[in-house]
Amino acid sequence: MNKVTFKVDLCKGCGFCVAACPRKIILLDEKQINAKGYHPAYVIDPAKCTGCAMCAIMCPDVVITVEKDGK
Repeated sequence: MNKVTFKVDLCKGCGFCVAACPRKIILLDEKQINAKGYHPAYVIDPAKCTGCAMCAIMCPDVVITVEKDGK
């Protein structure tokens, strides 16, 4: 399974990754506020991630890492 990780405390909640995700599996966490005072992004269904890395490409602060599985 592909793995997407966020540097939560550095995310400014801009939503670019949310808009870029073709699977629409990234949302901004309305229940959490990070150290900068923003709602960070997170993946709602990691099993649906294709590992395309569009979210990481669009992130202006480089807080997203995508690891593709070896399959």
